[in-house]
Amino acid sequence: MYIHAFAFRWVEGITEEQKKHVQKEILALQGKIPGLLETHVGTNVSPRGQDYAFGGVMKFVDKAALEAYFPHLVHQALGEWLMPMISPLELDFDAASSTEAYRG
Repeated sequence: MYIHAFAFRWVEGITEEQKKHVQKEILALQGKIPGLLETHVGTNVSPRGQDYAFGGVMKFVDKAALEAYFPHLVHQALGEWLMPMISPLELDFDAASSTEAYRG
């Protein structure tokens, strides 16, 4: 399983309505991107968040699905209008799970 994690700092002047729209549109990717198993997004409530006000995680079935996500036309269309609104931080990783036995 592969995880795509992201956090956004909003650019100055972004409204609450725009933030809600971003959340809605990211969640709407579910079912449109092959291999995307789960999508979770929300407002960052951590006092250690370094001004990253919004974040999310996406779970992909495998590395190929994760890699196919970035050039996917639906993701590209989202990025066209979203990128001017944010300063993002992104992480992608092969995820170990607490539900799987450790095989060291």
